[in-house]
Amino acid sequence: MTAPAATERVLPTLNQDGSRNWIRPKPAGGVWWHRRRIVAYALMLVFFGIPHVRINGMPAMLLDLPRRHFTILGTTFLPTDTLLLMLLLASAVVSIFLFSALFGRVWCGWACPQTVYMEFVFRPLERLLEGGRSGSLILDKNQAHFHWRRLLKYAVYFVIALFLAHTFLAYFVGVDALEQWVRLSPYDHPTPFLVMAATTALIFYDFTYFREQTCLIACPYGRWQSALLDNESLIVAYDATRGEPRQLGVKDRPASAGDCVACNACVITCPTGIDIRNGLQMECIHCTQCMDACDAIMDQVGKPRGLIRYASRDQLAGKARHLLRPRVVLYPAALTLLLGGFVFALETREKADVTILRSQAEPFSMEQDGRVANQVRVKIANRSLRDHAYAISVLGAELAQVIAPESPLTIKAGEQRTTSVFVLLPAAAFTGGRHDVTVRVTDGDDYTADIPFNLLGPTTATKSP
Repeated sequence: MTAPAATERVLPTLNQDGSRNWIRPKPAGGVWWHRRRIVAYALMLVFFGIPHVRINGMPAMLLDLPRRHFTILGTTFLPTDTLLLMLLLASAVVSIFLFSALFGRVWCGWACPQTVYMEFVFRPLERLLEGGRSGSLILDKNQAHFHWRRLLKYAVYFVIALFLAHTFLAYFVGVDALEQWVRLSPYDHPTPFLVMAATTALIFYDFTYFREQTCLIACPYGRWQSALLDNESLIVAYDATRGEPRQLGVKDRPASAGDCVACNACVITCPTGIDIRNGLQMECIHCTQCMDACDAIMDQVGKPRGLIRYASRDQLAGKARHLLRPRVVLYPAALTLLLGGFVFALETREKADVTILRSQAEPFSMEQDGRVANQVRVKIANRSLRDHAYAISVLGAELAQVIAPESPLTIKAGEQRTTSVFVLLPAAAFTGGRHDVTVRVTDGDDYTADIPFNLLGPTTATKSP
């Protein structure tokens, strides 16, 4: 049974009968396209290079999820750095709001990985390997999916997806571990291998089949733009005042005709398949392809460039643009406060993080000589940029015997270790089942931490046998 045709506008990736409309844009190699290509290749180099860069002897970025260590620009953040991570995340969100208010969807068109790799890696390879405009030479042939050109494209796509997946994994395990794993059998590291395989499959599926639907369906930005943009935000826009009414062709144009020659070059080049002449749309990612295509046509017909250009909706309506407006003032103010708070918290945080814990088995134990033994677990996180040896002592227990097998405890920069200290006290030293002491941790340099701690014991004195 054939589905009924839609009576209203549908997604660009859908035909009116509900079938998939494969968008195969024609590249418009103009000024903006060349600028975006430079930015795209620079971003790719940054993405590939960051896992190999070290700052202060530490990776530039390493998100070690099993150990819950997050190293960013040579600084390690631990789960206890909740405030720092919150301020950093909030700063990133406000930055997106600010850039959107000023420059529209500049992230989507210029820096989003989906756009960068789709338009400057996968689609160029598709045109090269399949021929024509994104494979148009084999579209009408039977069993096009099994044509040798398309099979070759799939093979190349898979290799690229494999490389991107390994690079992505390096951000979480480090290049040193990744270099060892690629030489070993997957049975030696099944979990990372499955993560890499799943990431490869998702990348391959995305750029082979899902493609621009990521922007149209999965990404929430298009639905947010009504709140993120205002009438003063820069957008890629069609000047309807200058272009309308449209008149097909160049010759014998009436005086009332607009500059738009109805060539549809802007539609043919659009990677999401929209008509920019219909105004601001959720699917527009502001990639400037239509700007380059229209400028080329305007050059050919002897009209000035800029029929499609960066402009605000107020500018298109003939109003003056105001750079200062509430959101352009409030967003930078909020960003300044957040970044200032982040820097202050980062600079004033302790050089080590010490946590005192009790025994995991029992609160205390009785020795044969009648003394009470407490196991005190000391967890130390070295937040400094160099290795330290931390000495551990117990104050306020003069009658106690303190056994510290690992004192001083050597911890590398950015690392965390846990050791145990055993405190043995006479039962008479406990009042109400507790004895207050202070655990001191010092690195012998400029860091000392005194942490109050109460040892547990019997509520009544126990005589020695």
